[in-house]
Amino acid sequence: LSVSASAMLASSIPPSLLFLFLLLLLPPPSRPADAIPTSDPLVRWVELSGAALSHLVLDPGAGRLYAGGVDHLYQLTADLEVMSHVRTGPHLDSPDCLPPIVPQECPSATPTHNHNKLLLMEPAQGAGPGSLIVCGSLYQGICDKRSLSNISQLIYQTSNPVDTQYVAANDPRVSTVAVVITTENKQEGGGAGGVLRLMLVGRGYTSKGPGDIPPITTRRLSPVVPPRRAFSQEEELGKLVVGSYSEYNNHFVKAVAHGNHVYFLFSRRDMWHKKEYRTYASRLCTADRSFYSYVEVPLLCGNGYNLAQGAWLGNHSGEPALFVVMATGQASTPVATGRSALCVYGMAELDAMLRRAQEVCYTEGGRGSSGQEEAYIEYAVSSKCLKLPQDSLSEYPCGGEHTPNPIASAVPLPATTTFTSTTQLTAVTTATEAGHTIAFLGDREGRLHKVNTQWDLYGSVLVDSGSAVSADLLLDDSQQHVYVLTNSRVRQRRPVCLSIYCQSCLAVRDPYCGWCVLEGRCSRKHQCQRHVQPNHWLWSFEPTNLCVTVQSLQPANQNVQISLADICFLCYTVQLYDCSAGQSDCSQCRAVPEEYGCVWCSGSCVYNQSCTSVPADTCPPPQITQVLPVSGPLEGGVLVTITGSNLGMKYQDVMGGVTVAGVQCLPRAEGYQISTRVVCELQSSGKEREGPVLVAVGTTPPGRSTQMFTYQDPQLLDLVPDKGPVSGGTRLTIRGRQLLTGQKSDLTAFLGPQPCYFVEEVTDTQLVCQTGPSNQTGGVTLRLLFGKAERTVPNVTFRYLDDPVITDATPAESFYAGGRVVMVTGRNLGVVQQPIISVWVEPVVVQRVKRRRRLALLTAKQQLVSERCSVLSSSQMSCPTPAVTPEVKVKGVWFQLDNVRVHYETIKGKSFTYYPNPEFFPLNREAPDAPYRFKPGGVIAVEVTYLLNLIKQEVTARLGDRECEVKTLDNTHLYCEPPEIQPLSVDDSSELPCLKVFMGNLKVDLGLVQYDSDSLSVVPLAAQISLGAGAAVIILSVLVVILMYRRKSKQALRDYKKVLLQLETLEINVGDQCRKEFTDLMTEMMDLSSDVGGPGLPLLDYRTYAERVFFPGQQVAPLSRQLDLPESRRQTVEQGLQQLNNLLNNKLFLTRFIHTLEAQQGFSQRDRGYVASLLTMALHDKLEYFTEVMKSLLQDLVQQYVAKNPKLMLRRTETVVEKMLTNWMSICLYSFLKEVAGEPLYMLYRAIKYQVDKGPVDSVTGKAKRTLNDSHLLREDIDYCAMTLTVLVKNGVEVQPCPVKVLDTDTITQVKDKILDQVYRGAPFSQRPAADSLDLEWRSGQAGHLTLSDDDVTAVVQGRWKRVNTLQHYKVPDGATVALIPRSQSSGGVGVNQVFQTGEKTPMLEGEEEEGLRLWHLVKSSEDPEIPKHRKSSMRERERAKAIPEIYLTRLLSMKGTLQKFVDDVFVAILSTKRPPPIAVRFFFDFLDDMAEKHGIDDPETVHIWKTNSLPLRFWVNILKNPQFVLDVQVSDSIDAVLSVIAQTFIDSCTTSEHKVGRDSPVNKLLYAREIPRYKQLVERYYSDIHSAASGCYQEMNSTLTELSGIIMSLEEDSSGQKMQLAYRLQQVAALVENKVTDL
Repeated sequence: LSVSASAMLASSIPPSLLFLFLLLLLPPPSRPADAIPTSDPLVRWVELSGAALSHLVLDPGAGRLYAGGVDHLYQLTADLEVMSHVRTGPHLDSPDCLPPIVPQECPSATPTHNHNKLLLMEPAQGAGPGSLIVCGSLYQGICDKRSLSNISQLIYQTSNPVDTQYVAANDPRVSTVAVVITTENKQEGGGAGGVLRLMLVGRGYTSKGPGDIPPITTRRLSPVVPPRRAFSQEEELGKLVVGSYSEYNNHFVKAVAHGNHVYFLFSRRDMWHKKEYRTYASRLCTADRSFYSYVEVPLLCGNGYNLAQGAWLGNHSGEPALFVVMATGQASTPVATGRSALCVYGMAELDAMLRRAQEVCYTEGGRGSSGQEEAYIEYAVSSKCLKLPQDSLSEYPCGGEHTPNPIASAVPLPATTTFTSTTQLTAVTTATEAGHTIAFLGDREGRLHKVNTQWDLYGSVLVDSGSAVSADLLLDDSQQHVYVLTNSRVRQRRPVCLSIYCQSCLAVRDPYCGWCVLEGRCSRKHQCQRHVQPNHWLWSFEPTNLCVTVQSLQPANQNVQISLADICFLCYTVQLYDCSAGQSDCSQCRAVPEEYGCVWCSGSCVYNQSCTSVPADTCPPPQITQVLPVSGPLEGGVLVTITGSNLGMKYQDVMGGVTVAGVQCLPRAEGYQISTRVVCELQSSGKEREGPVLVAVGTTPPGRSTQMFTYQDPQLLDLVPDKGPVSGGTRLTIRGRQLLTGQKSDLTAFLGPQPCYFVEEVTDTQLVCQTGPSNQTGGVTLRLLFGKAERTVPNVTFRYLDDPVITDATPAESFYAGGRVVMVTGRNLGVVQQPIISVWVEPVVVQRVKRRRRLALLTAKQQLVSERCSVLSSSQMSCPTPAVTPEVKVKGVWFQLDNVRVHYETIKGKSFTYYPNPEFFPLNREAPDAPYRFKPGGVIAVEVTYLLNLIKQEVTARLGDRECEVKTLDNTHLYCEPPEIQPLSVDDSSELPCLKVFMGNLKVDLGLVQYDSDSLSVVPLAAQISLGAGAAVIILSVLVVILMYRRKSKQALRDYKKVLLQLETLEINVGDQCRKEFTDLMTEMMDLSSDVGGPGLPLLDYRTYAERVFFPGQQVAPLSRQLDLPESRRQTVEQGLQQLNNLLNNKLFLTRFIHTLEAQQGFSQRDRGYVASLLTMALHDKLEYFTEVMKSLLQDLVQQYVAKNPKLMLRRTETVVEKMLTNWMSICLYSFLKEVAGEPLYMLYRAIKYQVDKGPVDSVTGKAKRTLNDSHLLREDIDYCAMTLTVLVKNGVEVQPCPVKVLDTDTITQVKDKILDQVYRGAPFSQRPAADSLDLEWRSGQAGHLTLSDDDVTAVVQGRWKRVNTLQHYKVPDGATVALIPRSQSSGGVGVNQVFQTGEKTPMLEGEEEEGLRLWHLVKSSEDPEIPKHRKSSMRERERAKAIPEIYLTRLLSMKGTLQKFVDDVFVAILSTKRPPPIAVRFFFDFLDDMAEKHGIDDPETVHIWKTNSLPLRFWVNILKNPQFVLDVQVSDSIDAVLSVIAQTFIDSCTTSEHKVGRDSPVNKLLYAREIPRYKQLVERYYSDIHSAASGCYQEMNSTLTELSGIIMSLEEDSSGQKMQLAYRLQQVAALVENKVTDL
């Protein structure tokens, strides 16, 4: 186009159009290779792999873009050139497994896509470069850091993440958002200028993987100094604690930082009010590391727009505002409909609403001035809104340890809709142009809408049809370009003003565009040179702006000249080309375009002017170096790849020139590479043949391969199995011949339309594939494709059958060694090929353990252990449980039935549980290496603990080469019957046979057995073992007594001959009696056990338990009391008490307060305990703080005792902190009592009560025939008979007879108690009627009704003694009918009642001194001070009279042997480490170890004493002696006497001193002489296991305390009490309470 032609054309074109036209004449700018221009010159887009793309980030400083999608990550220029590309998946993973993934440990792992969940920039810090944070859905959502300049360069990545590094949601459907903040680094000694870079993450709840990740967490980014890790959720960094993760499933939409706060936008179901889905905005202070400042408010948007879809923090009318696009939910679900709108919330209004919620919850108890609820505590934690001082919010704008949280506003923040749409809006961003706001909105159908400052739609552009616009809608800093992310594309759109006339420019009402008058064009304001001058830039939104119009032109014609002097059309391009680069042979060289002048010269490719000889006109013949594959099917259809050199200069050179085994092979253009590779499609041969591959190029001789190619006819012969579940997972073995035809990539298998995936290496005769799921059952044909050739198995089809169903699986527990058989029943089990039982165990977190100045690192890998099951029939299979180690925690158990997974919880409604391995004790415990002597005809008793509920069929025992038949199995013993003749040994090391017990994978060697040739023992072996020591001691003591008295008196000799005769049968009698009593008791307890464990265990509720432990002996605990104040002073005193409560929450004040109290001389021990319990109550909802105070006081206590005698510390309750420790243990161990120790304690109580009640009990003295306490032993021989009464019990309108066992020597009150025990069996004691409120009525015949009572006119009086009435007194016969009736007012019978208060068990005898008479029941009191001299015996006679009844001490042995199992069960429950000890015990023992280490105490006995004094002596002995603290039961004086002996035995077992017994030892020590060493071992192992276990339980302890108290309190040490004027504030409180001041 010449200049003159341009001038001619221009004469008829308006100036603006001419200007545009000239611009289009310019050559187009060079475009990036990846960017694709469109018909719209304003749009540029790039197509990327990794659909669906999810995130787009812009680095404004460098002008770079980053895009993340599925398995792909891209780095782009501002013009959408791809700078770098990284593949992030797929990788082997499973949401059920923790990384790193080991296939053997995680069979559910499959190649899994990696969905990008987070993509955000970490700005540069100081001299260091910034980074790109990338988090995916794989490996439980771990993150890495990549270079901003090159994303393929990793800055940080972990190969072995710990559970604190799981960041993003592992489910592609669950949202994750995050924001990076920078704050001052206070805790880590950063000093001035120390900076902490953090990332706050919001994520939804996922049902798989770790289920305990809070909705909002704080993650460390930098600095990262070992042992700290990047992205870790550390204890001190804070998190949003919730009571139920699944209920508070927040769907996060946006996270932004603004000012000094971070805001999260999310939607979820309203759990507090109407249960509808709502959108919420929440806020946190940036510097708040403890989340004290968390507050949220619901957002209202118009009429029913409730689900946020996207958001942007921008400016509206010059003020910060949050722009949110919301959709209407579908019928109370989180599913969004197309009806959507844009709402705008000013940040000032949002902050005001959030501050109001804080203020109301801080100072007004959550209620506004009208009394309506305005704020409350959310997320199911047990905090509550308070009434703190009015200045609390200004004093603590970001909350504090004493303020309630997390707070939610009950009042929503409303907004009217500014723009509505019938298509679901998905994204929003805003720009400010010329001081006005413009909104860009993306929708679900791929459109971009432009909304002007008056919220009118002025334009819509279809950017990607049918693909939703992502929420990441971005504008660059210059606001020149908008970047739109859709499913697979990134688009760049430039807001340019295209109108060529003024009227059309203004009519569009585009906020970006106006008419530049003097330049005659539509432009943005800043592009118009004189826009600052009035009326030079006309904007469509100004009504006074009108286009300039030419009304007349004088003269009418005019010459127009155009100068093009400044326009240059010439461009110069320089190209350089290296002929030798990449041209390795003649054909490649000659294929170079001629303009580069390359020639093949002397064996190399050079520039023609560099060739010193004559260039070659033709190339050498082709050479073939490799052919793949070397075989193919007769039908052809597979691709053959031929590599070599000189294979032509272009694809056309080899057309028609390739033959394979004499058959034409058609080259494919897409596989051809110049000179080096030919890819051709194999054609049909018609028959099997073999030959070389030939390639001909032009007239040169053809190239010939050295490899021979074979046409083969593969055949399929067999298919096994021929059936499988419809869900797939069956491994099919296909046998045939010549299966290695073609390449493996050519080989595919199908079952009908469904693919069958190869899982093993293919051989020439066999291949294995795994079936996929099918949508229907029935027979399908297996098709094997070799390229396009198809083969089937003749006359064989594979049948898809219904999936297997499991209906039951028992038992529900196993021991760690595994091998216990779980019997599984169900349907279609026979269809399963590989049934597996799998156990997923949780790894031990890496922890640092400080012990004795050593540092150890404990690690364990996550595991998935499995065992194969055996299918017995279509309805039954057996699965041996896998073995797991005790150090791990079992997270889940399931059955993998090919592709069908059935979790155990779905079968039984409860989890499968692993317990410690049963512990068998050697047969000869005293000398394990010596053989156990066995008398033929008996049974071998094996002592065992932790036996679960195994049945005898699960246990086998072998003695040498013969079986030892298992006869009986209970919780503590295994009894097996050996052969009559001693078996042979199977071990060459000994001639004696060894007893071995097998259960599952567990094999236990119990020692050698030697048969005795003597006659059978009369006494059972178990009785010999349990009673031998006690009987021997008694026999020895009696013999000594006999020898002493033999010389003194012939009468004594005759008496003791009688005693000797009794002693000869003592052992037999005691053994027989024990066996009989134990059998009887076990029958009773088996009946009882059906009630225990469910509602039949009468546990006290926590409030009552706490009252009885904190305030023993108090009738009404302070928990139940109200302030008794006149109304005039109530408000003042309550205000003072509230301020006192605030003071108590200051650690410095509280510790000094306690020390000051203890320094007072009048502060008694009772006062100390009372103060400690009141403090426990006051701080019960802040147990973390209470624990810190207790630890601080204990450190002071240690300091005191170290200077004196450290072994005496904690021995008594002499300080406030010791009672605080007792209360703390009681709080922390309540759940342990409830879940573990409560049941055996109750069983022990019931066993004691049952045994005591079976024998006579003196109602006056409290002495019993059956007891463990020699001081409460009824030594006299009382004649009594057991009898059964028929009690008439009214059940509704019916009266039913109930048999009750009593004794004829029972008093009437004792009979009533036994009747009530039977009638109200299993009911808590507090829910029964009192015995003294009822009368016992004996009924005989129709008219015979006699009311029985302990005392009436028929009572027998002898001298000064009056006997309490019994059934024997009334001559009530066995089988008599009685009834309990309400006591009438006129009933004047006097009873002997025992009235007990908590902790008090002294019988209160009513009417004892009535008329000077003394009451007696079974025996008269021995206290008789006034005895005439002639009636007094000599001291010798008194001693002899006292010694005779010692024979009745066998009753103690009998009672002890009968109760032994129940005592063992309680001690084992308390001291077992097979299950993890309570976290509180581990925590406190760690604390004591640290204190000992800190003060240089190396004596292990001292630390042992500390632990004993803090736990067994301070807590467990109290519970053992007072089961009524835990259970709703009545403890009588006779039961208390037995419990005292058991509690003393527990104390003896916890001491370190050697347990020696002698002639002067107390009887209770003699009774348990053999058991105490065993119990000592239990205690020592308990202490040792806790000591050697992993430490670092402080975080777990804090979590536990949070659950107990209901609120998390992160405690900070106050540096100066004077600064806070604590003393003055305490004086104010005191003055208030004492009414000394009226104005504070």
